[in-house]
Amino acid sequence: MTTPSAAPRFFYVDVFARHPLSGNPLVVVPDADELPVPQMQAIAREFNQSETTFIVEPDLEGADWQLRSFTPIGAEVGGAGHNALGACLWLAQTRLPRDRERFVQQIGADLIPVLIDRRDDGVVVSMDQAPPKFGDVVRDRSELAASLGIGVGDLAPEDAVVVDTGAGHLLAPLRSSEVVDRVQPDPARLSAVLRDVDGEGCYVYSLESGREVAAYARFFNPTMGIAEDPATGTAAGPLAARLVADGVVPDGSTVVIEQGHATGRPSFLSISVAGDLVRLSGGGLVVADGTLHL
Repeated sequence: MTTPSAAPRFFYVDVFARHPLSGNPLVVVPDADELPVPQMQAIAREFNQSETTFIVEPDLEGADWQLRSFTPIGAEVGGAGHNALGACLWLAQTRLPRDRERFVQQIGADLIPVLIDRRDDGVVVSMDQAPPKFGDVVRDRSELAASLGIGVGDLAPEDAVVVDTGAGHLLAPLRSSEVVDRVQPDPARLSAVLRDVDGEGCYVYSLESGREVAAYARFFNPTMGIAEDPATGTAAGPLAARLVADGVVPDGSTVVIEQGHATGRPSFLSISVAGDLVRLSGGGLVVADGTLHL
């Protein structure tokens, strides 16, 4: 890490994007060791993105860097999702040695392996998530449907279940992509549903066939102050693990999930699942930079 200046720099990274101004936008603030947590939270409120990620020195042995990410309401998030992947993309393009592929990042108390793949068309970052853990199932399907602003008949026959590969999200299968597009959550009711099953956010999705993607999804996290997230790595990993566990795709598969159309930010998330190994991969672009005058 370099010595931070009196005026910290920031960078906008479009994560899981195939071209600028798509994917999930992330603000990355490097060299943030001298910023106290309340100031990090205030900066996250200022940028008002799903997450703002700060790169600081690690305090666990074996880590190359540490990440701290906050939502607009000041909640700190963990897991290896778009916040971590975007920070790794920025590091790969600006600071990491080009003759090395493998690194370790610290997020909270976790050490997460990172693989940097430099290709002719850009950098792809891959990160291992935690082994999947399957949690509670929603029992009141009528209340789930009402909390999403749809009818009970719009729910797919399969259960809505919490799955965790670093963050526990409720995976709610719907009958079609048209239903996914119609979802209009009631934040208070959805928050109550999530509390009942100990879920952080809700990933609604439909299974797709005959296309490059396995599922079409949207993500809502009222418990963390996120109305809708354009691309959610910490939910895509659990969904890919569920599709393997349910036999929808074979073990050892790479699953592509499409998200973000409702927010005007098309995103494509790639997840490989082999046994307990869940690996999230994606690219992106640095699209803007600036200076914080604090």
